[in-house]
Amino acid sequence: MCSQEDFQARRSQLVALLVSGSLEGFESILDWLLSWDVLSWEDYEGLSLPGQPLSHSARRLLDTVWNKGDWGCQKLLEAVQEARDNSHTLELCDSWDTPSLHPTRDLQSHRPAIVRELYNHVEAVLDLARERGFLSQYECDEIRLPIFTSSQRARRLLDLATVKANGLAAFLLQHIKQLPSLPLTHEAAECQRFISKLRTMVSAQSRFLSTYDGSENLCLEDIYTENILELRTEVGTAGARQKSPAILGLEELFGTHDHLNKDADTVLVVGEAGSGKSTLLQRLHLLWATGQNFQEFLFVFPFSCRQLQCMAKPLSLRTLLFEHCCWPDAAQHEVFQFLLDHPDRVLLTFDGLDEFKFRFTDRERHCSPTDPTSVQTLLFNLLQGNLLKNACKVLTSRPDAVSALLRKFVRTECHLKGFSEEGIELYLRKHHREPGVADRLIRLLQATSSLHGLCHLPVFSWMVSRCHQELLLQNGEFPTTSTDMYLLILQHFLLHASSPDSYPLGLGPRLLQSRLSTLLHLGHLALRGLALSCYVFSAQQLQAAQVDSDDISLGFLVRAQSVVPGNKAPLEFLHITFQCFFAAFYLAVSADTAAASLRHLFGCGRLGSSLLIRLLPTLCIQGSRVKKGSEVALLQKAEPHNLQITAAFLAGLLSKEHRDLLVACQIPKRVLLQRHACARSRLAQSLREHFHNIPPAVPGEAKSMHAMPGFIWLIRCLYEMQEEQLAQEAVRRLDIGHLKLTFCRVGPAECAALAFVLRHLQRPVALQLDHNSVGDVGVEQLLPCLGVCKALYLRDNNISDRGLCTLIEYALHCEQLQKLASLFNNKLTDGSACSMAKLLAHRQNFLSLRVGNNHITAAGAQVLAQGLKSNTSLKFLGFWGNSVGDKGAQALAEAVADHQSMTWLSLVGNNIGSKGAQALALMLEKNRALEELCLEENHIGDEGVCSLAEGLKRNSSLKILKLSNNGITYRGAEALLQALGRNSTILEVWLRGNIFSLEEVEALGSSDSRLLL
Repeated sequence: MCSQEDFQARRSQLVALLVSGSLEGFESILDWLLSWDVLSWEDYEGLSLPGQPLSHSARRLLDTVWNKGDWGCQKLLEAVQEARDNSHTLELCDSWDTPSLHPTRDLQSHRPAIVRELYNHVEAVLDLARERGFLSQYECDEIRLPIFTSSQRARRLLDLATVKANGLAAFLLQHIKQLPSLPLTHEAAECQRFISKLRTMVSAQSRFLSTYDGSENLCLEDIYTENILELRTEVGTAGARQKSPAILGLEELFGTHDHLNKDADTVLVVGEAGSGKSTLLQRLHLLWATGQNFQEFLFVFPFSCRQLQCMAKPLSLRTLLFEHCCWPDAAQHEVFQFLLDHPDRVLLTFDGLDEFKFRFTDRERHCSPTDPTSVQTLLFNLLQGNLLKNACKVLTSRPDAVSALLRKFVRTECHLKGFSEEGIELYLRKHHREPGVADRLIRLLQATSSLHGLCHLPVFSWMVSRCHQELLLQNGEFPTTSTDMYLLILQHFLLHASSPDSYPLGLGPRLLQSRLSTLLHLGHLALRGLALSCYVFSAQQLQAAQVDSDDISLGFLVRAQSVVPGNKAPLEFLHITFQCFFAAFYLAVSADTAAASLRHLFGCGRLGSSLLIRLLPTLCIQGSRVKKGSEVALLQKAEPHNLQITAAFLAGLLSKEHRDLLVACQIPKRVLLQRHACARSRLAQSLREHFHNIPPAVPGEAKSMHAMPGFIWLIRCLYEMQEEQLAQEAVRRLDIGHLKLTFCRVGPAECAALAFVLRHLQRPVALQLDHNSVGDVGVEQLLPCLGVCKALYLRDNNISDRGLCTLIEYALHCEQLQKLASLFNNKLTDGSACSMAKLLAHRQNFLSLRVGNNHITAAGAQVLAQGLKSNTSLKFLGFWGNSVGDKGAQALAEAVADHQSMTWLSLVGNNIGSKGAQALALMLEKNRALEELCLEENHIGDEGVCSLAEGLKRNSSLKILKLSNNGITYRGAEALLQALGRNSTILEVWLRGNIFSLEEVEALGSSDSRLLL
């Protein structure tokens, strides 16, 4: 029995356990607690409020159960176990009469089994209940909302039966036992047998997560950690109020979000290499196979694009599904016909479009499900909907591989952005349950911001977890760059493959020399694979690269699932980034690589697709002539995104820090120096040429540069080399006033690279990083370049109070920084108000602070107002989309009243009423500097407008007053007309979206043209 004391002591672990799964899992736990009468119906309703965060519901459940005593605490633990073991079949007990004497109680007592029995039959039961008059059409439509899974629809039907007194509960009990006799076509025996086999196969493939090195299998349920999955929305028109991008749970992947193309069937998930795209799909497959979620689909067919491209023979849709995924043991024709008749019950997943060597095209149409065609034509027509229209498809890819043409056929696009800081911590705790190990690793990361920044990509978190012993034994010198981390994992694998105590801890020359031939064999295989867009290797390909069983035993090659029935499973590198790393290693140490040929890797100033096509034309031979059919010629066809990763690793390997290590690879030091000098000079020159191509500035404006394709890659290469002098040379002649890096996929690691280079700028620059993934750790990485920033734009970057407070503490000593011009759509609360107030009070040259659409309330506004009273320089203060209310407006109005510099104030959408408007009116009477006041989307009403009108009569500076969407009627507008008659300064008063008739709009417009209606 679990006591209340034990239960309370384990509270944090229980919260983590309850929120680590999906909403579906949490609701399953509630089912069991209801059936055991641990929860009353009132308890359940309080825990099932729509829209509240899962973490909030979890904590409320713990509080509720704790109040039930030891018995309730123990029952919760049992419910969690029952919900996790939900793959077993629940049998309905014959414990109620038909008709039941207590139907509502019986529904509750058998709720888990009834939910499971109903979820494949909800549609038919709803139709029958509506026909019998137990449900209205509206109630059916509410239950059928697409945001609910089949299990959730079943639960909502049961909830409705509990509260309705019209016999619905008795009807459900009577018909649940008759469900097999309902006319449901998908219950055909042959389809059911195939579905069962498919679930078993998908479950077996997805239940265990193979570690990147393939050395062990971990239960996915135990170690899966949610990534940040962000819904991509179209950027609105300038000036439009925009919300933060929605953060989705995996269970919301097929929800009713804003659709890029509502007629399309494909959900696109994009993310950088190592961001966890494959694991996310594996989790989706497991949730379906075990019945936990996505039960709206009867069939799920998983495919890997790197495996698909190995299919050389023409094949039909039927062949693809049955021979290359799961074969029906009987009635193949009937099963396939059912798939064609019910495509909306089918889900196909395609992992890794970026590893598919064929570029997407819509030129070759193929509509026959039985006629064979090439695998690329088959895939592209599935994505377009020419085949199996209305079947849902999920496609994953790195962003650079997704063309504008492909996006025309995408219904929803999501960006997988890696782990949050909480995700990193949870990941490490799940992988290291030994006492104290996870805590030490977390403290290490928090103290080492560069390493912490890398770990936002799951592949780096895995490396830290894998190499935790080496990291914890380090004496202050921790990995800084991606190359450092990959060399660390190489050291780990080499030591693991060596006899104990053979080599001292560390990647020394002797350790590297002991397996040099293996590393060269792997490097040659990797380079050849990149050249051919080949990521799975047959026995013949391994033999051609001289890769033997001893090389394989090192652990960097793992078994891939065979796509050709009967063939021996091929091998693949444990991750695409490792294939790129070994290719770079081979180029760095191979005797066939000419130093001069590296110019073609880093030496093109025109960044774009043409650059990477010409990156490596002479890497493996002396001279510049390329022989047809050589590896060099093949490299010209390699995927650009893979070459970018390879080039960054090559820059890191050729750095001074790793020179001694490469000398151990039997490469003369003179050759390494030549290669280093070549790469160094060409990188600097490429960046200077990039800057030289910036268009001239518009007269009267600062010269602006929007990063072109490849800029971030060049910066990363410079960072991997870790040479201050090189970075200084690269930006020495850069003359711009504004550097725009919006939507450039800048995360913490890229922030470190930017700071490393940009801090050497000679002139101050406005750095715009809107719509990226900077986060709090990225803010820490940017601090070294803050001294050369005159303005910073960080809209939509998942920054919390901690990140902003860190930034401001540093900014207090950076006189050049005068504007935090965009902090919109982050996670700021009142907790950052003290720091903002301190900044305003201490920096008398600060010009702009915009913190719109965050979570700042009246308390935060009051604190900030105190700092504003001590400030004499601020010109722009943006607060739209917060919740300052009347009290916050009053505090800000009091501070602005005597401010002599502020010209623009925005309080749009802050729940301000008439009292707040009265305070702002008094401010207008006193202030002589403010030129624009934005108050749209509040609740000012006529009373507040009348107060503002009185303030306008005594104001001589305001030019624009925005009052759209404020519940204003003709009475309030008349008061404004009277004020305008006495104010010649004001130019515009916005009144759109208020309560006027067409006649009133016409009358007001003709009375004064300054009223914008």
